[in-house]
Parts: sequence; structure tokens; C-alpha cells
Amino acid sequence: MKKILFLLLFISFSGYAQDNVFYKNFKSDILNSERTLKIFLPKSYETETDRTYPIAIVFDAEYLFDIYVANSKLFALRDKAPEQIVIGVFQNQNKERYTDCGYDRNTGFPDEVSSKFYGFIKNELLQYVDMNYRTSVFRTVVGNTITANFTNYFLLEDYSIFNAYININPSYAPRMDKKLQATREVENDLFYYVCGGEFNPPKRRNSINEVNAILQKNTNDRFKYKYNDFSFTTKTASIGQAIPSAMGHVFSLFAAISKKEFDEEISLLTPLEAIKYLEKKYIEIDYLYSSNLKIRETDIYKIEPIIIDKENGDYLEEFGKMILRLYPESPTGDYYIGLYYETGYDYKRALKHYKNGYAKIHNDNDNADAYYSNIERILEKRAAEKSTNFTEEELNEDENIDEENKN
Repeated sequence: MKKILFLLLFISFSGYAQDNVFYKNFKSDILNSERTLKIFLPKSYETETDRTYPIAIVFDAEYLFDIYVANSKLFALRDKAPEQIVIGVFQNQNKERYTDCGYDRNTGFPDEVSSKFYGFIKNELLQYVDMNYRTSVFRTVVGNTITANFTNYFLLEDYSIFNAYININPSYAPRMDKKLQATREVENDLFYYVCGGEFNPPKRRNSINEVNAILQKNTNDRFKYKYNDFSFTTKTASIGQAIPSAMGHVFSLFAAISKKEFDEEISLLTPLEAIKYLEKKYIEIDYLYSSNLKIRETDIYKIEPIIIDKENGDYLEEFGKMILRLYPESPTGDYYIGLYYETGYDYKRALKHYKNGYAKIHNDNDNADAYYSNIERILEKRAAEKSTNFTEEELNEDENIDEENKN
């Protein structure tokens, strides 16, 4: 019986691992109490030991944590967001959320008790996470109603310790709309999300509308704002809708090039501008999310028509060299360089690069025959030239090229 009791206590309190999720009792000196944390680590955390991960601090973890984690896994799987470390803070065991996140009714700022919770998050929890896990500089904070309002106090600091704020049906403190006018001065990219709906009480609904009216007028390009009105659903359902909508907004710069992005930002660019746009996009992704993400091959293919069709294909060589730097094992870079020389009627160099690319393709690759057709096409073009200075050795090379490559 004692062994069973010990096992139950161990599972409940010491932190057990299941699907990369575990619990931890965190002793806070500032709060002079223990707080329960729920922590999610991506599956790649144990194997990709050089990677760092954005973190998300999720208040009201009893019901927000699992929803956020499920969406973070889905977005990462679909390559719409980097994998994240998620830290949930329990606040509903004894209704702590109301004392954790209370505020002075006159000033609208944290009161004496909630100021300690603020210090716990800023000076204890975040430091603990950064010291014990491989975290990047990108941080998100998530709250609902009163805990959503509390997230804004971190934003009102001279330097925001979070990069993204997710406010689900926030119960804003008095004059929060005026306080948030300071967002016009932010100098780094900052993402802010709010949702509301007719299901909220009139006072809360009015304060959300006031904040929305202020933030919609913000002309600072660094302040990325999104608002959702979920009036045609329920308060509970809105939570499940808000988190994926907010995550799509927060990590919008991370995602691959969409049709909308291509049509609005890329389609009218010159080939050189398109290449620079692609390189800049991934520099910004790395800077913002610390993801060290290589340019996706899908994004490379999306700007391909611009490179091929505009300016007589003059930038095919530069395009191919960029791809070779990123994916030296891929035949794609050699293909574009070969195409560059082929369009310039330099068949000897074109043949060289097509052969280099073909050598990188395994025999069982379904695209091997299609790629080899590039070599055959060049051989036919060389043979069809009426005026030629080929030596007998070069002609013999052409006749035997098929046999050489297939061996």
C-alpha cells in the first residue's frame, strides 16, 4: 500500500513525462508559495540538440494549455510556425487568477498582490525557463478575460519582454485603451491579437471595442495587429477559434510564401528583386524567430516563373548558385545554371552542369529520366549546329555521353 501511495504522489507532484508534457511544482520566493506548471517540449527537442525554440507562457493552463499545444503541433507540422516550448501556469485550483491578475480600480494597474505575480513571471519563471531550456528570443504570452488583461502590463514596460500578445475576450482594466496608445512607439516587430463577441458582458464588450478602435488606428508597421469578432459563436467556442487564428497571425512571417503574398509582394518584381526578397524573408525569419531555417524549396519554385520569364532569363545563373549554396546535394541548382547557359547557346557549359546535376540523382529516382532529357536535348542541339568547331574527341564524347552517365 505504501508503494502504491508513493507512486501516486510521484506521478502527481514530481513531474512525469508523457507525450513530451510534464508537470512541475515551482517554488516561488516572490510569491512565497509553490505554483504548478505544465510544460510541453517538442519531440525534436531531445534529438536536435543545437536548436533553440520560441516559448509561449500560457495563463489559465488548466484549459488553455492543451488547446495551445495542440495548435502549436499542428502549425509546426504544416510548416506554418516553428516548434515551440509551451509553459502553462495553473491559476484555477483556488481561483488564484483573480488575485494573480487583479488591478487597482482607480489606476488600472496591478495592485499589491498581482504585482508580486508580475514579478514571479518576469524575474523567476522566465529566467528559470531560459536557464533550463534551449530558448530563442521570441516569446508569446496568452491569457483569457482577466488573465488576458494582465498580459498587457508587460507590454506597457519601456521594453516588452514578450514579442506576441494573445488576448482572448479580455476583461480590460479601466482606461486600457489609452494605455495601449504607447504601442505606436514600438521599434521592434510586435504581434498583438484580440478577440471579442456579443456573448461578452456589455462592460467587457465596450472596453474591447474601445481598445480595438485605438489599435486599428496604429500606423506603426512594426505593430502587427489583428482583431476577430466571434459574435456568431459562444464564449467557450471562441477560445478554440481564437488560438489558431492568433497563432496564424503571430507566425505569419514564418510561413511559406502564400498565393496572396506572391500576388501582392512578389509578382511584379524583377528577377533580381525577387531573389533579394526571398533572401531577405528568411533573414527576417531567422532574426525574429531564431529558427535558422533554410529557404524552403517550395518558395524557390514559387519565384521560378519570374526568374525564367523576365529579362531573358539573365538571372538564372545567380538563382542556381543561390540554390547550390543552400542545397548542394540537390540537382536543382545545376539545372538552373545549365538552363542559363543553354538559353545563351553555350551548350558545352550547359552540358557540364546538366551532367553535374544528373550525377546527384539516384537511379531509383522517378525524376531521373526526366532530368536526363536535358542532357539529350543539349546533345541534339550540338549535333544540329551547322557550323561547328568540334574536335573528333568532342564528337566521340557526345556519342558516348549516354552510356557514360547511365553507368
